[in-house]
Amino acid sequence: MEMRKNVFFLLAGIVLLMTAKTEAKEVSVKITKQYLNIPVSHEVSRSVMTFDVDGKKERSFVIRLASGQVDYWVFCDVSSLRNKVLKISYEGDGLDKIYQSDAIAGQDSLYRETNRPRIHFTPKRGWHNDPNGLLYYEGEYHLFYQYNPYEKEWENMHWGHAVSKDLIHWEELPVALYPDEHGTMFSGSAVIDYNHTAGFSKGNTPAMVAVYTADSPEKQVQCIAYSLDKGRTWTKYKGNPVIDSKEKWNSKDTRDPKVFRYEPNKEWVLALNERDGHSIYTSSNLKDWKFQSHVTGFWECPELFELAVDGDNNNKKWVMYGASGTYMTGSFDGKKFTPESGKHYYSTGAVYAAQTFTNIPSSDGRRIQIGWGRISHPGMPFNSLMLLPVELTLRTTKDGPRLHSYPVKELETLQTAIFSKSNIKAKEANELLHPYSDSDCMRIRFTIKLSHATDAGFNLYGQQLMKYDMNFNQVNGVFYSPDDMTSMEITADVYIDRTSVEVFIDNGAYSYSMERKPEKNNREGFHFWGNNIEVKELKAYTMKSIWE
Repeated sequence: MEMRKNVFFLLAGIVLLMTAKTEAKEVSVKITKQYLNIPVSHEVSRSVMTFDVDGKKERSFVIRLASGQVDYWVFCDVSSLRNKVLKISYEGDGLDKIYQSDAIAGQDSLYRETNRPRIHFTPKRGWHNDPNGLLYYEGEYHLFYQYNPYEKEWENMHWGHAVSKDLIHWEELPVALYPDEHGTMFSGSAVIDYNHTAGFSKGNTPAMVAVYTADSPEKQVQCIAYSLDKGRTWTKYKGNPVIDSKEKWNSKDTRDPKVFRYEPNKEWVLALNERDGHSIYTSSNLKDWKFQSHVTGFWECPELFELAVDGDNNNKKWVMYGASGTYMTGSFDGKKFTPESGKHYYSTGAVYAAQTFTNIPSSDGRRIQIGWGRISHPGMPFNSLMLLPVELTLRTTKDGPRLHSYPVKELETLQTAIFSKSNIKAKEANELLHPYSDSDCMRIRFTIKLSHATDAGFNLYGQQLMKYDMNFNQVNGVFYSPDDMTSMEITADVYIDRTSVEVFIDNGAYSYSMERKPEKNNREGFHFWGNNIEVKELKAYTMKSIWE
């Protein structure tokens, strides 16, 4: 339907940009609409496309421009160029297929596509990965992210941008940060400069400051940009880069700054992945940074934050982790993180590069995290997803304080209860769940008790959503030792979306994520298995789409 509509647009002559022949390498057009719609084909190689306005390069990127069969359409928001003449150059064929419109191609089916996740954020078009710049400001949660607007594969890194009032329903905004002379826009973070330390604020309006990595073939450097309109438009600092540490480390791998305010020292702290671990830098103004210390054993996307153990504000620990999710707990004096325990893991599977929100109001007090879900979406004009937002807590276990993650309470607003049963056999549980085996999106929470078996589990069309092996202390093949080893019980909270599954074990003591991938020709649907197991508790819910 989407392709037919695009063909109709072209044949009907709805604001065609160009009359150039297929062999054209350059075309100029006056912008009168909001979007350029651009066809993509993965049957062709990438070539460079350049936009020029008034003799100056406006942007440059690589794209697989379709000259024949179109796989899908991407778009550029060119509303800022309205009434200007745009010159488009391309090292290949297909310029004649580009057209402008006030609607993106495929608008009629947007957010209703076959494989569009229902409760996970995905962009309208293109590839996205690491969450960046997560922060809360004046009623909005900001989600920036690594983004390729021009293709559903990694390239052309920008910062995409979306906002939400409830962490659940997201509004995608125009691209926030574009590549520049320093490189493409890699990962980073954002803060609100309430004390006007950087000099970017205007009157009583504090600047929102993004701190990010610019990546070039030669090196990776750290840069800053600021916004005075709640992240809608950005100005890059003329003194960029603010950190260039390639020579110090003899390595290009210096990226992903995470910045926060450390009030005891009245300083900004920046955790930066450099070569073999995370470095700590400090600054009074977000511009001039001083190296302080380094912790080895981490790779990419550093995080450093403080959490109360069991909610006790008189007993706090600092947590440091990297992109893989392994973490240490310890102490921090504003300049040096001292590990006391770890490394441990709390989440595995599809998750990578998870980041937590800064500036959460003290009245809320939660440490909220979103991770990138490395899950593909065949046949869609977008790829990967953001995992569910979770609250991180430190809880006492038999092994000491350990990090737990559990979906934020706001998700419950999407659910409608189907049934709740207690103390039933696996056969009855399977019969209750069977009618819902093909559901797009569900939450299923259960507690099972092993009696005559050392392992048991829960499948969906043969895919192992949860297997508990008490003999080897494993959940889905990963070591997991419950606090109470005598109960022979385990609880799982399973969130099933169109393309993904997320499972939270024992109220978040361990979690994991995976692609939803039923076995071909399997017909059993939802299925508990295990010798004479008892389902102590079984609750099932349908989940409403966040796009409704």
